[in-house]
Amino acid sequence: MTAASAEAVPQRLDLWLASHRDITRSAAQTLIDAHLVTVNGRPGRAGQRVSDSDDVHVADAPPRPAPATASDAEDSGPRVELQVVYEDEWLAVIDKPAGLVVHPAPGHPHGTVADALRQRGDVWSLIGGDDRAGIVHRLDRYTSGLMVVAKTEQAHRALAAQLADRTLGRNYWALVWGGVNEDTGRVDAPIGRDPRDRKRMAVVDNGRSAVTDFQVVERWPQATVLDVSLQTGRTHQIRVHLAYIGRAIVGDPVYGRRHDTYAGRPALHARALHFVHPADGTTRDHEAPLPDDLRVLLDRARAGALQT
Repeated sequence: MTAASAEAVPQRLDLWLASHRDITRSAAQTLIDAHLVTVNGRPGRAGQRVSDSDDVHVADAPPRPAPATASDAEDSGPRVELQVVYEDEWLAVIDKPAGLVVHPAPGHPHGTVADALRQRGDVWSLIGGDDRAGIVHRLDRYTSGLMVVAKTEQAHRALAAQLADRTLGRNYWALVWGGVNEDTGRVDAPIGRDPRDRKRMAVVDNGRSAVTDFQVVERWPQATVLDVSLQTGRTHQIRVHLAYIGRAIVGDPVYGRRHDTYAGRPALHARALHFVHPADGTTRDHEAPLPDDLRVLLDRARAGALQT
């Protein structure tokens, strides 16, 4: 039970809820529409005013059952299977395959990670809104590897805070064209929309701060294997930054070589996650092995058999 502050000016329930629970207004609306919010014991309405005499209560969302019939499954999109690396009542760590979109977007309304979470029938945090239930951070469609997803709002807030203060560690395996002379390096360059192509990102003067660290793991005649870690989380950050220093990711025709489809997708894999569990404060480390397509590519790089 949360009492509305006596000092606060009465305001709409959806705005009050968004402010007091540190969620988006859309997420607050989702909670209200799901009949999970009561004011003085009665179902809340988004536009009603919350005053100093009101008690606002947000109930836990009931589990959502997976589609039980063929028609239900069709309504929620195709069935999406997820590989779960770790799971408890607070969160889950999943190994996303390449090609799977994280949440609904133009051109990809179904068949996403968010759909797969819903189809599992579990309760997921609604902080990001109903269409992004459970999603704390994202990976590019064609990037494989680890993501942490949240079941409770408390877990979601804690993980989001770790993302913001850079204590949620994310390490990526990347295969880039050419040699890298230094053993370690940092790319500190702002990223924003490419002024010449709004579908792409680029290093631009008025972009948002972006920092990427890398370490050389293996050097081969045509390519180099890097371990990359993110200090910020901008769209396409690793791909943009590595291309910016002249070491584009193998298989990336968008930011690298125009006709480079050698790998079938950018050779980028989110191999490791490091975070503090919001329930007990323990440090958790999870790793995902390199998928088969990238293992084949690595073997060819080691043999000097990449097409250039």
